[in-house]
Amino acid sequence: MAYARFKELTKYFDFKYEVDIKDLPLYAHEYVNEDERILICYKTKRDYAVFTDKSMILFDRNIMGSYKKIHIIPYNSISTSAICFKVGKVDILISFDSGYQMRISFINMDHDKKEHIKAVYKIMMRHSVKAI
Repeated sequence: MAYARFKELTKYFDFKYEVDIKDLPLYAHEYVNEDERILICYKTKRDYAVFTDKSMILFDRNIMGSYKKIHIIPYNSISTSAICFKVGKVDILISFDSGYQMRISFINMDHDKKEHIKAVYKIMMRHSVKAI
């Protein structure tokens, strides 16, 4: 994480494992709206990411397990974004209307996994477009 005077500037997530929807913890399903469809789920050792057709839900637990922060981010709150393909890795860089920034990395990616992330990214961007 990047900080300026103890204020978090950018949140980083590094997801490694894709999770089948049926293996997602029950608490994660509680945050998915009834009108949303889960597209893909990822996890680290302690965090989860759920990408639906309308929003992303990130479960951020600290190392000690003393807190769990849940980010529910509608795609229409994204002002700019980029997807970066690297060898074995995909980064999604996001800036929100509020000015907050986030980097979501997916590691240990082969070509097929990268294509799956790219498809989800396209859905995210389709829903982030602002009406003029």
